[in-house]
Amino acid sequence: MAFTRKNHLLLPYFTLIFFLSLPISHSSSIHDLLTSMGLPAGLLPKEVKSYKFSGSGLLEVFLDGPCLTKFDTMAFYESEVRANLTYGSLTGVEGFSQEELFLWLPVKDIIVDDPSSGLILIDIGLAHKQLSLSLFEDPPSCSTKSKLMEKFRKEKGFLAQR
Repeated sequence: MAFTRKNHLLLPYFTLIFFLSLPISHSSSIHDLLTSMGLPAGLLPKEVKSYKFSGSGLLEVFLDGPCLTKFDTMAFYESEVRANLTYGSLTGVEGFSQEELFLWLPVKDIIVDDPSSGLILIDIGLAHKQLSLSLFEDPPSCSTKSKLMEKFRKEKGFLAQR
């Protein structure tokens, strides 16, 4: 292709498209990203180390290690949490589980259809839970060193019975 004045004028647009398609890595403000996408900031713990959000919508969140917190029930985050982020939803969630009736079930999807309703839908595979958005207003502290974490690891088979 010969270099022409017309091609030269298009170069800034191709450069912009190229950079917008690259994954973006951040060390803070994941909670700001969630709120800008119509989700509550408290879906992820304070202890998020960094995250990547690609132009395709893939969100990868990195924590220092697995941890436990509590919303309506106990919640477990693995070291890495992944999901597809679109406005008002996290779908195809991996690395996040909730305790339901003494069972740990993986969270599949998190959806806020209508923010004015004050409700958030959490799909745990076997059931859908509707919870108050107020449970997720503030990012929770997530414990990595506690008896609860030891109990969780034991239940999941990570610790040998003594």
